[in-house]
Formats: sequence, C-alpha cells, structure tokens
Amino acid sequence: MITFPKPTVEQFFRTYVMTGFDVSADEQRLVFSSNLDGKMNLWAMNLPDTYPYLFAHQDESCSFIKFDPENRYILAGFDQDGDENHHIYAIPYDGGIPKPLVTGDPQDKYFFTDLSDDGERVYYMTSEDNPSFLNTRVRNLKNDSDTLLNIGEISPTELAAVSENEHAFVYLRAFANTFVTGFVKMGDETFHLTPDPEKVHVTFDPVFVDDNTIYFSTDFDSEYQYVAKFDLAKQEFSEVLALEHESVKQLKLNKENNALYLVTENGVTDVLYRYDMETGSLTKLASPVDVIEQIKVTKAGNLYVMGRSATIPHNIFQSQDDEQWKQLTNNRVLGVTSDDMVEPDVISYKSFDGMEMEALLFKAKPEYDNGYTIFWPHGGPQAAERKSFRSMFQCFLNWGYTIFAPNFRGSTGYGSSFVKLVEQDWGEGPRFDCVAGIEWLFDNGITDRDKLFLVGGSYGGYMTLLLHGRHPEYFRACVDIFGPSDLFTFVNSVPPHWKPIMDRWLGDPERDRERFVKDSPVTYLDGMTKPMLVIQGAKDPRVVKEESDNIVAKLQEKGRDVEYLVLEDEGHGFSKKENEINVYKRMLDFLEQHQG
Repeated sequence: MITFPKPTVEQFFRTYVMTGFDVSADEQRLVFSSNLDGKMNLWAMNLPDTYPYLFAHQDESCSFIKFDPENRYILAGFDQDGDENHHIYAIPYDGGIPKPLVTGDPQDKYFFTDLSDDGERVYYMTSEDNPSFLNTRVRNLKNDSDTLLNIGEISPTELAAVSENEHAFVYLRAFANTFVTGFVKMGDETFHLTPDPEKVHVTFDPVFVDDNTIYFSTDFDSEYQYVAKFDLAKQEFSEVLALEHESVKQLKLNKENNALYLVTENGVTDVLYRYDMETGSLTKLASPVDVIEQIKVTKAGNLYVMGRSATIPHNIFQSQDDEQWKQLTNNRVLGVTSDDMVEPDVISYKSFDGMEMEALLFKAKPEYDNGYTIFWPHGGPQAAERKSFRSMFQCFLNWGYTIFAPNFRGSTGYGSSFVKLVEQDWGEGPRFDCVAGIEWLFDNGITDRDKLFLVGGSYGGYMTLLLHGRHPEYFRACVDIFGPSDLFTFVNSVPPHWKPIMDRWLGDPERDRERFVKDSPVTYLDGMTKPMLVIQGAKDPRVVKEESDNIVAKLQEKGRDVEYLVLEDEGHGFSKKENEINVYKRMLDFLEQHQG
C-alpha cells in the first residue's frame, strides 16, 4: 500500500484568511478580501457560480468592501505594508486596478462609514487635520465636492450610522474600549442615545430602522450588552431585548421582514438570532460556524455570514430561509480534514483570588503527542481566545504540541465588570491568572514542569515578556511576537487616535510611574534567562519596532540567548503568506531546538 508522511507546515498555512466581503444588490456577485494568491487582494464569485476569480489587484490589507447600489463601481480601503493608514479606493464593477478616491498624505487615515442609497455620497472619517479625535466628512461623487460634517472633540469620534434621508447621524465617542458613548446629530441639535453619557458604558452597532428610530447595542446599567432603541421624535431611550450572560455584538436590519439579526458573544462561541420587531419574538438560528465575524442582509432578506470554527478556516455561507446554509467558499486545510484536527476542551479553573477563569485546552492527538505544551496568552488584552481556526494552533498540534489558551481577567465575553479588570492593571491580575493556569496544567497532569513553552503576540507578547522576566522557572523557552516591552515608551508611541484612551486603558506614565515600572517587562531583564525568539513587523503602528529593538538589544548586552526576526514589509500581523509560513517554520525550529 502507498503511505504518506504527516502533513507539512506549509499544508496548514496554505489556508487563507478572509477579512471582509460584500454582495451586490441583485446578489449576482460576491466580492471578498483574501490572500488566496499569497497577498491580500479582492476576489469575486458570480453567483450562483462559486468559483473565485481575482477581482482587484492591490497586494495590501483591505479594511472594507462596499458595492454601489447601482452596480457601477465598488469601494474598498487599503493600507500600505500593514501601516493601517487606510485610504479609500474605487474599483470598476467588473474589477481591475483600484483607483485612489478619498486619499491624501500617506500618514493620514481615511475610514469608510457609509454610502448613500443612490451611490453618490461617501461618508468617511479621517485623521487629516485632527489625528487624535478624527473628523467626519462626506464626498459627493457627482461634483467631487467634499464637506466637513463633524469635528471630533474630547476623544476619538466616529460616524457609525446615517439615516436613510441623510438628515440624522449617529456618532460614537470612545474614552476607552469599555467607555463608548453614542449621540445623534440632526441639524443643530444633538441627542445622547443613553440616559447618562457620563456613566461608564458602551454603545455599539447603531442601526436606523427608519428615519426616527435607532436600534443599538449597549451595556448601560447592565453587565452584558443588550438591544436598546432611541426614538428620535420623542427623544426617548428604551431597553428592547436582553439575553442572560450573552452580549449583543452585531446588529443587522432585515428591512424586508421587519426583523433584526443579532450576533451575541457567549464565552468562546457566538450565537445567531432573528428578532421580529413587530411581534417581539426571538428565534435562535443554527449557525454554520462557532465565531461569526461578519453578517450581511440583502434587500431580498437573504443572509450571508463569514466566520470560522476551531477546525474550520474562514468561509462565507448563504441562507435564504434562516435554516439551511449553503457554503459559498471552500477554504480548507490542504489535505487535512476537520476530523484530523483538534477541537478544544472548554475548561475552567480558579485563579489566585478564587475568581473563575475559562480557557481552551487543545490536546495533541496521542499518535502525535510529543509531551510538550505551549502556553498562549491572547492579545488585546480586551479580547478573548475563542473557538476560531488558527493555522498556528492546528499546525503545532499536528507536530505534537498541546496548547493552553486562558481567558484571563480583561477578556471579553464574560461581562463588563470582568473586561474592565485589566484597565490600569496590565501586569498584576492577568499575570497571576496566567500563573494559576500554568499550575492547573501541572496539577492536572497535562504537562510536566520542564516541558512548557511560552508563546504570545501583541498583548500576549507583552505577557510573554513579563512572565518570562518574573517567572522564568516555568518555561523552557519563549516566543514574543510584537509585544510591548516598556510601558513608558509604548504609551507614547501608539497611533494618535489611541492616545486619548490610554489613560483609562493603561494609565498615566507620570501619575502611575511606580506601577509602570513594576509592570514593564524591561524591568525584569535579570529574570529573562531562557532562550527567546522575538518577531516584529517593521511597519507595526500599534507596537512599534523600537519596542522589540529595545528588549533584544538589552538582552544581547547581557549575553542572553535571543534570536530576532524582523519582517520589513509587515505591520501588526502577517498579511503576506510567504512571511507567515517562514515565521511559523522558524518558530517550530526554535521550539524543537529547545526541547529536552
């Protein structure tokens, strides 16, 4: 009989990410952003045909896709080598090379918000002339005029919804990830969506169901985000629908059926619902994936979903009856089925103070198990590890590594109080939650004390550096992927529109100097004695290259075993497939080199 070797690294990383999609009004064309050819470009399918073809060639990350209602063009946003300075481009309806439409200085940002129903006015926000707070403008495509609508003040302010008659505008103002207020501007009048804008809460995903009624998600006076509405004519706020222990994170209007589609976050998975606005009935729908990243409702009332599960990469699905799903894309791991991959166990453990933590435990299959475990603190920090496909996870599992991913305090999906616990406490509570998770691994025989690796990216990279410096006895070796190393330099190097929220999120370097010193990984160089691999994107606007340069140089001065990999054409992540493959090959080689 013919036998075949186990899957290679390349097989797992020849899956592709999808970062967004849109469907034409007549539902005859679907366009999505993906790195199918190794770099991020736009691809299309002429429905019902599901064979994808290259639609627009740009080789850059895409922030949005929007069809003109009249099928004359498509709008999309692209940055440059991961710098996240997105500009707005126009593409012919049949595809081609994107043409700059709303653009300016390469260092400025232009974020799309809305397109008028006649396709003649583009609403957008920009850092131009207001880098910290952002301005809102509208571009008239018929006469190329450009009008200022709103000057951002106090904190970053984004246009989030435009009424159908284009007379009312909903803005969201962010003071922190957990403090986002909403207000409506109509002419010279301004109305707050919630009763007390001074109270800490969030307001997200506003939807005009008619010119006077706005539905949105909020956690005002609640632990979890629920559906609320604001009556513009009566200037009245009311709660519409709340679900126990679930936060509403997406709202989409089905105008044809007078219904709303809701996506809720429930720990490590999402739940999909349909809410009938006339009867008030709520129906839970079967979802084709565990984590839903985008939904689209067409004029005909059909539903499109993009998402992934632990063993299912990004794919796009269509439903015409809210019950049966048709998979439109066929993104899969080369030569590996879902049955050959690993579904995580959802476990819980008690932290140092008795608080319950949830975590995902991916156990390597017995035939591949090499006895080693990777501890993975997630990024964010106000994010979470969820049941969503990661090429890295399934590849490393196939190479024998068990993976443990805790949702420490500050993670989303467990209520507003829990997510706030990381604010102005990046390095104490979450660190001890991680330590408790490590001890849980040992106590439950998941791994031995001399067989644990530490790998993390972004905030997870910061936690990797901090855990290495303060608890080196736990780890064989560590991999830091673009993690902040010094809170004093990090707080001053973030993008300008992040700076107004840094005080509540992280703190003030002068007022909180003692804590900044205590929570900065660079303080603990003496403890960083284990081999380390540091990976950094040269164009990273969130965690700038100097953060990694600094820690690497200081460790090299001390003669430590540290390898440094810089990707010159990447930002805060890997948008180019060959870079991604090379990074994870290097990581696997590094981990194998430091096994016992």
